[in-house]
Amino acid sequence: MSMHQHFMIHKPFGYLSQFINNQNKRKNKKLLGELYCFPEGTMSIGRLDESSEGLLLLTTDGKVSALIRSRKVEKEYYVQLDGNITDEAILKMCEGLEIGIRDKKYLTLPCKASRLNQLPSFEPRTKKIRDPRHGPTSWISVTLTEGKFRQVRKMTAAVGFPTLRLVRIRIGDIFLDQLAPGAVIEVENFNLG
Repeated sequence: MSMHQHFMIHKPFGYLSQFINNQNKRKNKKLLGELYCFPEGTMSIGRLDESSEGLLLLTTDGKVSALIRSRKVEKEYYVQLDGNITDEAILKMCEGLEIGIRDKKYLTLPCKASRLNQLPSFEPRTKKIRDPRHGPTSWISVTLTEGKFRQVRKMTAAVGFPTLRLVRIRIGDIFLDQLAPGAVIEVENFNLG
């Protein structure tokens, strides 16, 4: 019988994927611990940056964390882009492309990317994306098995379509579904498929 605890959360826009605020420069930042009374030792499995939203898994078990962060588990994102993305740009993302990670060039692994023909039904973001008069936007699905720092944002920028909104909708076989922003569910274990 495991004494570890596991959680699913819909990380809202504007929160950092951490619990302890030990850096003075972050004193005005919102942290996950404000959303729920998590047990001591809880860690986020992977991260979503402050301006990203969606499914985040939390655990007190480091082994579970390592498995989910591994390349064995897919992570899927719905991404709103500045402009109508082209088939050519989607193909470049699928094949892998060069991005910068901490001042070094990095070639992303091949991934799955496709245009979403139906707009996702997410709640409006707390901070407005931008004025529609600034031109069209498009939505794509991107599925990765790696998770470099701000990777999806860097990939869409590299093909000329900067990310306006990024929502992780799936990790393995676990889906965000209708979990509301800020909602937390404790689960017995993560069924990753």
